[in-house]
Formats: sequence, structure tokens, C-alpha cells
Amino acid sequence: MPHLTPSDLVTWWLSVPPTAGDLRVLAVEGRSGSGKTTLAATLAGLVPQAARVAMDDVYPGWDGLAASVPLLVEHVLAPLAVDRPAAVPRWDWTADAPARPRPLARPPSGLVLVEGIGCGARACAPYLAGLVWIEAPAAVRRHRALGRDGATYAPHWDRWSAQEEAYLAAERPDARADLVLDGTDGTARTLAATASAAVLADRRRPGAAG
Repeated sequence: MPHLTPSDLVTWWLSVPPTAGDLRVLAVEGRSGSGKTTLAATLAGLVPQAARVAMDDVYPGWDGLAASVPLLVEHVLAPLAVDRPAAVPRWDWTADAPARPRPLARPPSGLVLVEGIGCGARACAPYLAGLVWIEAPAAVRRHRALGRDGATYAPHWDRWSAQEEAYLAAERPDARADLVLDGTDGTARTLAATASAAVLADRRRPGAAG
């Protein structure tokens, strides 16, 4: 399968039509430890003028995956789409309580990057210019996630994993994604969807077949 670099992803992101007013919102999803945060950080470095939202800020606690979707739509995506004030809901993980929301200005660049499982839900889809799903084997994901946040995350791994499974079964973001990438070795490698970002961009143009 062809290799797809972060620069290729940025080129595609800049080429797809806006869907949230004049904004191009890119959602980067994957299960815990799949590599989505690393990819999102790389993309943000390549496009520093993009506004960035991390779902880790939005989840209202360890049982909050499902609840994060309406929060993202109501407070971030819907307001941005109509040029109203937006604010990212935030959770204080130490206090296990809501924190002060973070105001989110509408970026002059027209680019918004949202990262984290949940941001590709069907309720978010009307606002998304692109959806990227990252795959990685369970053992790789667990090793990465616990290696990064082990002491905090280990007691909650099974609890969060069950929510991911329920979300995947209900929402199927992997099946609806524009790109499915292999995050096993930390590189972006296409697994499904299409052969290249250029083909994807053509498919997403108004009036294009498919």
C-alpha cells in the first residue's frame, strides 16, 4: 500500500471543500494508543495557524466518551460553523470535575484540527471536511498508552476500552473515514479508503462521483 506522509495529509486537508461555514475541520480519530495524538501534533506543527481541539479536554471523566460528542457539537463545531463564540469544554482530571472552558477563536486560516476518539461521530459529520481513522494492534496501543500515562491510566484501561468498543459498534468511524491509516510503527500508511490523497480530494469535490 502507498506511503502517505503528514505533508500529504496537509495537502489533502487544504484541498477538500469546507463544510462548517467556510471552515475545513479535520477529525483525527483512533483508539487509545493508536498514534492519533502524535499525528495530530505533527499536523499542527506543519499548519500552526490551525485551531486545535483535543478530545482529552472535552471528555467529562473516565465514563465520558459518549457524552463528549454532544459537548463538542454544541460548544465547538456548531458555533464555529455560524461564526458564533465557541469554547472548548474542559475537564479537570485531578479534581474529577469540570474546569473553566477555553475560548476558541474562529481561526483566520479557516482550519480546525480535532483529535481524539469521538470527534468522528455521526453527529459531528456534517461539520467535518475530512475524517482520518488510525489503526494499531491492541498490544501496541496498550503498550504505548500505559507507557505514556501508566500510573494514571492503567486502572481505567478496561473501563475506557469498553466505551471505545461501544462507540465503534454504534458509530463505525473506521468505515466512514476518508482515510484509514496504520499507526503501528508510528508512520502514516494507508490501509483502506483510497490510493492517494489526490484521489480523495477529487472524490470530495461537489458533484464528484461517489
